[in-house]
Amino acid sequence: MAIEAIYFRLYLITDRRMFDSVESFCRVVEQALSAGVKALQLREKDMMTRELLDLSYRMRDLCWRYGAKLYINDRLDIALSASADGIHVGRSSIPLKDLRRVVGTKLKIGYSAHSTEEAVEAYDDGADFITLGPIFPTPSKMQYGDPVGLKPLRETTERVGVPVFGIGGIKSGNISEVMSCGASGIALISGILSAGDPAASAREYLKKVGERK
Repeated sequence: MAIEAIYFRLYLITDRRMFDSVESFCRVVEQALSAGVKALQLREKDMMTRELLDLSYRMRDLCWRYGAKLYINDRLDIALSASADGIHVGRSSIPLKDLRRVVGTKLKIGYSAHSTEEAVEAYDDGADFITLGPIFPTPSKMQYGDPVGLKPLRETTERVGVPVFGIGGIKSGNISEVMSCGASGIALISGILSAGDPAASAREYLKKVGERK
């Protein structure tokens, strides 16, 4: 039940712990946004509320400057306070049905699924888009078990009526495999944030998923 079309194909997820300071983190995020990234998920689960709110304001201002959408991971209070475009949740978050009842059409809802069945349930419960993974091996997703692989991704795209993004171990060389399964796009962290030239890396990924600046 999409509120409006999800038009982005590249979904950048943050991890400020990859940087030596918040300032350097913000600079790299801005480079990615200036290169054409149109959707950002602020995912900083270990931050205290005030710190996270301050950082969300900075991310909101950057997203507004470059015409990108801002999603906040899990924290509805932060998403509302920062005037974010949406919230991204998972199986340990507020149940999707309850969340949709609270936010109505005010926020879009993204959902992190780790199987086709979970993705279908999220779709039935009102998710506007779904990330499925990990598709390939990746250290950041080890807690979710073995990679789900490409077959469940294809099955998911065939069974749900909202955009599905492949996540986990997405590299320049395997994007075509992901997209060929019917995925609407990709979600990633280190492929851009840890690149020597984040803007150039963002442009490369955007080109491969067919998204124009």
